[in-house]
Amino acid sequence: MTETDTLLDIEHRGSTAVLRLNRPSKRNALNDDLIEELTAFFEHPPEDTKCVVLHGEGEHFCAGLDLMELIQKRTGDPVKSTRRSRRWHRLFDLMQHGELPVISVLKGGVIGGGLEIAMATHVRVSEPCAFYQLPEGQRGIFVGGGGSVRLPRVIGAHRVAEMMLTGRAYSADEGLALGLAHYLVEAGGGLNKALELAEKVASNANASNYAIINGISRISEMSTADGLFAETMVGAMSRGAGESAQRIKAFFDGRKAARTDAE
Repeated sequence: MTETDTLLDIEHRGSTAVLRLNRPSKRNALNDDLIEELTAFFEHPPEDTKCVVLHGEGEHFCAGLDLMELIQKRTGDPVKSTRRSRRWHRLFDLMQHGELPVISVLKGGVIGGGLEIAMATHVRVSEPCAFYQLPEGQRGIFVGGGGSVRLPRVIGAHRVAEMMLTGRAYSADEGLALGLAHYLVEAGGGLNKALELAEKVASNANASNYAIINGISRISEMSTADGLFAETMVGAMSRGAGESAQRIKAFFDGRKAARTDAE
């Protein structure tokens, strides 16, 4: 495959958009062009899309920053370096606090920026071959895609510091225990599990999904009083979106039908 080929493949399966990082020869490392393609999708997702599944071509999810591109484009100008980092921040914020729930399929290397992009997704499905690593300390660099912000909120700042200092890798089992992944499935089963979950997520009310992916992480960082107020407002917004009454009625109708059948 050459760099002129599509770096991001987009497939639509019903209301789910399946995004595939397509740089297998580079272990799906993130370069500027791939970041731009991902940003373009999340800036203007198709209107009929209700959920996104993100996975990688080949054996690895994502090996992080394309170090060869970094070397080739290095100018010594800190402003240009800052621009690249801010582009990553913008993309990952569009993912985490956008309009669509994002489910990632983690296998092989989930390294550096690959772990950062995974932390911007809402549901993470891992295969047994997955491993998680932050080798920035050994490369003479620092995380630049939000790894010092999102990851400590999942596993703690002390673990992130240790990962970066030592280059340690967590296995799939360890990652599941720490919360780096929510599901651990059999080898080769990650995409099917993600699609199964996407179907469930897409069946939720749009307003509820929007409130969940935009509200939970923000409210959890507020003071108790501010959080309770925000929860009340988000809850009122969700209930007022027009779907709650019929969904609640359908729930109770279903329970009544189940009791009748049991009798």
